[in-house]
Formats: sequence, C-alpha cells, structure tokens
Amino acid sequence: MTDTRGNSDVPRQLTAGERPAPAHRPAQRTPGRVTVALLGGFRLTLDGRDVELPGGAQRLVAALALSGRMSRSRLAGTLWPETEEHRALARLRTGIWRVNQAAPELVVTTAGEIALHTRAEVDVRDVVDRSLRVLHGGEVDATAWSPGEDAGDLLPDWEDEWLADARERLRQMRLHVMETVAERLCESGSYGLAIEVALTVLRADMLRESAHRVLVRVHLAEGNLGEAWRAYETCVHVLDRELGVRPTRATSDLLAGRPPGVRRRGLSHPH
Repeated sequence: MTDTRGNSDVPRQLTAGERPAPAHRPAQRTPGRVTVALLGGFRLTLDGRDVELPGGAQRLVAALALSGRMSRSRLAGTLWPETEEHRALARLRTGIWRVNQAAPELVVTTAGEIALHTRAEVDVRDVVDRSLRVLHGGEVDATAWSPGEDAGDLLPDWEDEWLADARERLRQMRLHVMETVAERLCESGSYGLAIEVALTVLRADMLRESAHRVLVRVHLAEGNLGEAWRAYETCVHVLDRELGVRPTRATSDLLAGRPPGVRRRGLSHPH
C-alpha cells in the first residue's frame, strides 16, 4: 500500500465508521450501604432494607463484625468447633457465598484471610469507639449516655460460647464509661443526671464498689451529706452480705472526718 506521498506499507487511518466497536464491559456493581446490628439481636440491612440470612450465615457475619480479619481455619473452627476441619471449611465457603448473594461483596477474602468490607457499619464498633473516646478524656455527650437508653445486650438469644469474651468486654466497657460519665456530669454540676447514671451502673452490678464510690462523691459535691452517708452504708451492707468484706479505703476515706448524717442502726463509722 502507498500513501499520498508515495510511501508504501503505511497503515491507512480508519474512518469512524470503520473502527471496531469497543469491547463490552459489564457495569461494576456499586456496593450499597450495609449496617450490621448485633445489640438486641442480629439485623443486617442493605440500603435500609432488611436482609434475611440463615443462622450459619448470620454467625459468620457476627464473628467477623466482632473480631475483624480472621484466617479461614480460625473462623471455621470458631463457628463450628465440633466439626471436622474439612467439613467446617466447606460450611464456611457456603456461608460466604450466601452472605455475598444477599449483600454483594460484604465478605471479602484476601490471602487466606476473611473480613467484612470496610463499608460495613457495625453498631458494636460504634459503641466501642464512642466509649474509648470518653475513657481517653474526650468530650461527653450526656444525651448519648442517657440512663434511659437501652442499648441492648449482645445477641441475647444466641448461646454460642465464642460470644462470652465479647459480651464481657462490652459489659465492662459500658460500666466504666458510665462511671466516667457520671463523674464528668458531677464536675459540670449536673448532679441529678450524674446520680441517675451512677444508679444505672449499680442496677447492672450492685457489687461494683467503684459505682458506689461515684454515687457518694456526687452526693458530697451536691452538699447532701446525709445522702452520701446513706449511699456509703448501702455499699457497706451489700458488700458484707454478698462478699463478707468491707469497702476499701478509697471508699471509706470519702467520708473520713465528716459528721454522720442519716445512718442505719448497726453500721459503724468508716475507718
């Protein structure tokens, strides 16, 4: 072939009509907004719509939501501890397929490890993040820690043993945070709400001496010496009845040198 200048073997420029159509590429599916709720019960939503999953697939999502990235063998052993490994791994493959059919790309596998997609929003993670901010000295939003707020227990209807550690971690974190919130509210002069928060902790665990101590401090800060003595003597009675011990010095020193107010018969002055 020769071009207009006499040069041969030079490819001719194709016209628009002669150009081949571009290869068809399937449109990529944009992952929707996924939320995983574990407090009060399992719930998975995709773009605000509830997604139904069988029990095994629910547990797969819950385990990843609580533990983060896990190896295949560890995750399979956690979910099916009494099943032979090859069968547990087969169940895991089925579970991953079912989850991703219902919520595309929610479960991600890379280099032998499994995790939820980073877009997944998990209510437990949100509670932990807010708790850590408070414990590290961050600003306290009293409305977010209202005594009337029922955050719900972690998957209360499930009896899986692998949930025990996560439940205890969450319980301890909540109690520590609420004690911290009560102390901050006291410092800001919100005594009534501080008392309510402290009492909420005690309703959850009456043997928690640190919560009794917070309550005594709030009453003292408010200038109610009689109430402080009453709160202290309740602590004395509960610890003696349930554990056969007296409050620690950190608690009894709060009232050292202060004249007793309203006191119950038979209870002695703190040492």
